[in-house]
Order: sequence, then C-alpha cells, then structure tokens
Amino acid sequence: MGPPLLGWVLLCLLGAGPVEANVTQSPSHRIAETKKTLTMTCSQNMNHDAMYWYRQDPGLGPKLIYFSRNVDLVEKGDIPDGYNVSRKEKPNFPLILESASANQTSLYLCASSVSTVWHSQLLSAQKGQPQEQGGSTPP
Repeated sequence: MGPPLLGWVLLCLLGAGPVEANVTQSPSHRIAETKKTLTMTCSQNMNHDAMYWYRQDPGLGPKLIYFSRNVDLVEKGDIPDGYNVSRKEKPNFPLILESASANQTSLYLCASSVSTVWHSQLLSAQKGQPQEQGGSTPP
C-alpha cells in the first residue's frame, strides 16, 4: 500500500467520526438518609447483553452485587442483601438500595459486556475429574 493510498484510507476512517460507546452511571455521588430507598441508574448504548453492579469498599477489591444476562434475566452476585435490581429494557440496569444504611457507604460500579458465562457451566468446568479413594489416579 503506497503513501497516497494509505493517506486516503486514513482520511476515510477519520471522516467516519468517533463512535460514542458509553456506560453511564448516575448519580455520580449521593448522600442518602438512612432507611430511605435510593435508586442508582446504569445505562449503556452498546447493545450489550450482560450488565453488572459491583460494590467496592475502601481498601478492598470490587464485589459483585447483581448481574443480568439480558432483559428479565437477573442473578444474585456475592453480596445481594439489601439491594434489588430489575432489567426491563436492554440498555438499563438500575440498582435499588432498599433501605439505605451506613454500612452501604461505598463506591458503586456498573459495567456491561457483550455476554457472560453461565455459573453452572463455569463451575462444572472448574471441578475436573474426581480422584479415586486411596490416592491412585484413573488410567
């Protein structure tokens, strides 16, 4: 590919304009009264099937609260207590703090992906083959 052709290809790509792919979470910060319901919104414009809500406490890694494989397919994560979610439309996955409390003060993160692996498939793939009693391995 010579320099004139390469320049033309770059010009065509630049002319296409940027693609705005976003995951938007709001509010960006919030102070809530205890025992009040608080809803945080998460929306994405990439037509992703899977969406996730995480909570990250200071000094710790993120923990999964809930995730959704698609519209109306929602599953609990590691710490679902005190939270609720719904997924009525593909781009939206709101998180509801049912009765806000001081122990829910944290950083909340929303994410999306094209797809996700079913937990049951993942667990069976991790188990491997059981070993026989007595320490011998199957032939």
